[in-house]
Amino acid sequence: MQDNATEVTAAGIARLAGVGRAAVSNWRRRHADFPKPVGGTETSPSFALAEVESWLRRQGKLAEVPLRERVWQQLAGHPEGPVTALTHAGCVLLLIHDRPTDWLELSAGSDERLAAMLPAALESVLTPRFGAGAGMRARSGRGVHRGPAARGASAVNGAHAVNTPSAVHRAPGADKPAAVNTPPAAHATSAVHTPTGPELLPSAPLLRGTAELAAELGARRTFEFLLGRHLDANPRQYTLTPAELAGLMADLAGPARTVLDPACGTGALLSAVTSRQGQELYAQDSAPDLAALTALRLALHAPGTVRGATGDTLRADAYPQLRAEAVLCHPPFNERNWGHDELAYDPRWEYGFPARNESELAWVQHALARLEDGGTAVLLMPPAAASRRSGRRIRADLLRRGALRAVIALPVGAAPPYNIPLHLWVLRRPEKADTQPGLLLVDAGQFATEGRGGPDWRAVRDAVLDAWRPFDRAGRLDEQPGLARSVPVIDLLDDDVDLAPARHLPPATAADGAEQLTAVRERLGDTLRLVGGLTPPPADAAQPARWPLTTVGELARGGALVLRTGGNGGHARVPVLTDSDVLAGTEPSGTLPESDEEAVLTEPGDVVVPVLGGGAVSRVIGGATAGAALGRNLVLLRPDPAALDAWFLAGFLRGTANNRQASSYASTATRLDVRRLQLPRLPLDEQRRYGARFRALDEFERALRHAGRLGEHLVRGMYDGLTDGTVAPD
Repeated sequence: MQDNATEVTAAGIARLAGVGRAAVSNWRRRHADFPKPVGGTETSPSFALAEVESWLRRQGKLAEVPLRERVWQQLAGHPEGPVTALTHAGCVLLLIHDRPTDWLELSAGSDERLAAMLPAALESVLTPRFGAGAGMRARSGRGVHRGPAARGASAVNGAHAVNTPSAVHRAPGADKPAAVNTPPAAHATSAVHTPTGPELLPSAPLLRGTAELAAELGARRTFEFLLGRHLDANPRQYTLTPAELAGLMADLAGPARTVLDPACGTGALLSAVTSRQGQELYAQDSAPDLAALTALRLALHAPGTVRGATGDTLRADAYPQLRAEAVLCHPPFNERNWGHDELAYDPRWEYGFPARNESELAWVQHALARLEDGGTAVLLMPPAAASRRSGRRIRADLLRRGALRAVIALPVGAAPPYNIPLHLWVLRRPEKADTQPGLLLVDAGQFATEGRGGPDWRAVRDAVLDAWRPFDRAGRLDEQPGLARSVPVIDLLDDDVDLAPARHLPPATAADGAEQLTAVRERLGDTLRLVGGLTPPPADAAQPARWPLTTVGELARGGALVLRTGGNGGHARVPVLTDSDVLAGTEPSGTLPESDEEAVLTEPGDVVVPVLGGGAVSRVIGGATAGAALGRNLVLLRPDPAALDAWFLAGFLRGTANNRQASSYASTATRLDVRRLQLPRLPLDEQRRYGARFRALDEFERALRHAGRLGEHLVRGMYDGLTDGTVAPD
């Protein structure tokens, strides 16, 4: 039975039933009819999802598996792995998106009939969307989907024709033979290939569930949900570009009809590009799974031409004749094996041959080589690339010829690695020599925020674009101390050619003079007096209570509360409450990427719990926070006031032992299963008595935090004032 091809672990069963893993272990011991393992290991067995669902229903432990959870479990437990399953689902979603009636006809029969007829239908959609190579399975040996014939086939044929369509913009002389040492583009292959019937057969239940979910959410939102869930489940496998950063990079590049991302990853940068009529998006990545998922994501996102390719971009460029209007790129950092030895005479090195440890400058020159004259490239770069001595000659030539237009220092925490302030380089392929070239330097480091929520992206975006746009128009910018200035190139061409913005920007005017510091000191004194008044009274000893307990999962099933999880996007333009905001006790500070997904909005009396980090934290939503969207890695509990007191709920969720028993541990992270958190069964009046005490503790905690922030502000201001001369030492 094909449903049995989808497997689920004990942890997955626990999520389906809203219980802990210990309960699943007990069921296995106590119930002889519990489904037998069909895979996995002795210590981590896996079970057939269909058998598990059937058993849970018979036992009355599950009324109905939520559609999203069922589809996700089918995808996660696919016998060929979640990436293959997600690619199959993406292909079918594209079929549903482009030809919905075809899917209805195909899905009417058995799984065997569906798998047999689906490849031809998919090819009729994939070929027009991705080029002829999307159907050339026998001639493509490096795609995600490879049948027995394809695995032994050569990868030489097909890619050049697929990824260089007639619509590609060609530079003068682009049809000339490449240099001897330039690797042929045929080493790259089309990212998406039509899966065969035998490959699709194990996916049939998943594809039917995916289609059902698409009828509810739409094809694009369904794929975004499944892709986002996969990325969240495997955070260490992927280096993601935050949506806010991707949007900023797209804004810096400006509107463009032809856009390339030569290191596309999961497609965040190209997804951020504003859609235009007749737009062409080109993507390449060395990882076949990422290239395929990105191509499908873009095809569902944008109506224009999409071309995706698999291959090492520097060694095997899939688009050697492309001249794009814009290039967006988040390249891999600090790669020594980027092709230094074999690419010594590559024609892309117009500005100098990069040293072995300057892989980022190789990506910079690749981006410039794929631009049309006047085209713009925006690359995310490590800060060392702006100052390493081994790259100074290339940086100098980029400046002299007017190719490097801006270096923008981002705040710490803008993108991985989060502990360093990354840079954005804005480049433009010169149309003609600039008589007075200049470089825009911007330092947005002041917009960093505390905690893990990332910088204040709205402030970063406004500051960067307010500096870039006038500079782009006029070639110069009036100095903004501590934030931005334009520097004549001649002033930068010294022995180091150090382009780090912080080294060339004048310090900002001291914001904390003696008067401001005096005001901060007075506020700190007032807050400390408030803290004294809120200090809890001495604790009265009591015997350990033996309450009957229930869990959040049981309360949710019984209707005493509603449980919602934070989403990955939304169309409501409201502030977003992030897990960092909850942990730090601050107001909503985040944003969500624009999508058709319905954002979860908070209401007064909701209780919000972060699921990552290992801290016993919860927050009751008040009037000031109500209406904010719920961010990722947060769970919202909306109690029924007639059954549960919100402060009672929030207080007991913060118990250390309670959090410990409901948490699971990985090598580097702790995740809280909110459904397993326990509460005592108490009358509503008794709940309110505990709730009043918990509320007083919350007020005391917030006052302490405020005092701490004021104290840090005062200390920092005193140090700055004493060292810059605005505060006298006595």
